[in-house]
Formats: sequence, C-alpha cells, structure tokens
Amino acid sequence: MNAIRVMIVDDHSLIREGLKQLLEFDGSIKVVGEAANGVECLENLEKYDPEVLLLDINMPEMNGIEVLKKMKEKQSSVKVLILTVHNELEYLMNAVDIGVEGYIMKDSESAELKKAIRAVRDGENYIQSSLIPALNNQLLNRDVDKDKVASLTNRELEVLVQVANGMFNKEIATNLNISERTVKNHISNIFKKIEVSDRTQAAVFAIKNNIIKLY
Repeated sequence: MNAIRVMIVDDHSLIREGLKQLLEFDGSIKVVGEAANGVECLENLEKYDPEVLLLDINMPEMNGIEVLKKMKEKQSSVKVLILTVHNELEYLMNAVDIGVEGYIMKDSESAELKKAIRAVRDGENYIQSSLIPALNNQLLNRDVDKDKVASLTNRELEVLVQVANGMFNKEIATNLNISERTVKNHISNIFKKIEVSDRTQAAVFAIKNNIIKLY
C-alpha cells in the first residue's frame, strides 16, 4: 500500500521536524510538505497535494480554523486533522461545525495520531476519545436549544430579538406596533419556552443560538 501523503502546518519548526520523524518512522506515512502559517498552507496546498492536512490552530497570519473554513468553501478534497493543544469545547465545536474530519490533542500517543491519520484518509471522522463525552453533551444541549427556538412563534422571535438588543417594553411596543401588555405577555411566554428567568439570560440565549443574526 502506498504511504499516506501528509502535510504538516504548525508555526513551530521543532514540532514540524519532530512530527515528520515520528510519522515517517515506519514508512506508512510520507510528509510531502510543510507550512509555518495558514497563508503559506493555502498557497502551497495544491503544490504538495497531500491526502491529509495535519493542522495546528494557533498560528500567525491565519489560524487553523480560518484555514479549515477556506478549504471547505473551496470544497477541497484534502482531509483535515486538527492537531492542537486546545481541548476547549468552543474550538472543537467550531471545527466540527465547519466540517473537520479529525481532531486530536498534541499530548496524544504517536500510535493514536497515526490511527487518526489513517482513519480520516479512509473517509472516517476521528475525534480523540477523551473529547467525545463533552462533545456529545454539547451537541445534546444544542439540540435541546434548537427545539426551544422552534417552539417560538414568529412574533415571539421578533420580541426576543428586541429584548436581546436591549430594548425596553415600551420601545418594543412602538417598534412592533403592539401594546405594552401584549409585549409583556410575549416576554412571559418566551421566558417559559426557552426556560430563562430574566432578560439577560434571554439575550444570552438569543446570541448563543444566532437568533439575532437570523433577523
């Protein structure tokens, strides 16, 4: 079987050098190219023609998440495996939303890294096992939020947008051409449906679920 063609993108030359030696040790993987930042990566991607891109997140000029986004916009066939020190859920969720094929920590064993590279090359998704419980929990919470958003009427969504933008009941009534009493009723219904107890929590819910961007 031909060696898997990998490109390493990391702003630390020692890490690139170490990874290259590690990956090429048994001949099953060939490092065909390297880049020290996101811009350099995108400029040389076609030239190196890797099957798998080993991508760091924190880099100068253009970070790994931005590189991933650009590649997905261009519908690149290269599989992306993010290799990072970041175990924060926001990075993982962002990468998963954009469509990353794999996500693994820099403190993982070399055997797991090679397993992840093989998996994404073969069309599978690979998330480091220690990150999966938190990811599943986050996805579950997000599905619950989606159901809450879906339960809101169009008018309630309009009111929630105004609340999230810091409007008072009187202003909302004027803006939507309804009475203040009706506004109060809508807000009460909204609070029950999305399970919050005040306007600040409602605003956080609206921002977290991109409701402000929808209108």
